[in-house]
Amino acid sequence: MSDRAVVRAAGGVIVRPSMDGEPEVLLIHRPRQDDWTFPKGKLEPGESYQACALREVAEETGLRCLLGDELPQTSHVDHKGRLKIVRYFVMRPIAGEPEARYEVDVVRWLPVDRAVRMLTYEHDRALLESFAAALP
Repeated sequence: MSDRAVVRAAGGVIVRPSMDGEPEVLLIHRPRQDDWTFPKGKLEPGESYQACALREVAEETGLRCLLGDELPQTSHVDHKGRLKIVRYFVMRPIAGEPEARYEVDVVRWLPVDRAVRMLTYEHDRALLESFAAALP
């Protein structure tokens, strides 16, 4: 597969403590794909994965976040038959509440176990399960 056939993207697994102190993650719903996933998007020319992840989160949720640890990358074949590689980073919101923007119609904070069940794609579920297993 040529490098041109590879889609490179980055996104965020945004985490905050709930009212009871348990972690919640932010999921987005995209009406065009009718899916629940994490905010993410393609790298722009010359952009780092970290900058892309922060930009995409801001564009899709309105949140400014602090960048944390990198999570295991995911890969899958997209609907156009291209290999898509996504690098994710743990993020913590700086302030404010998320809002649906750009290609997103719903944003929702969920406890990790509910988020795992709501995610549309197996590669997203596996990513969140591995993240959750590392929580104290």
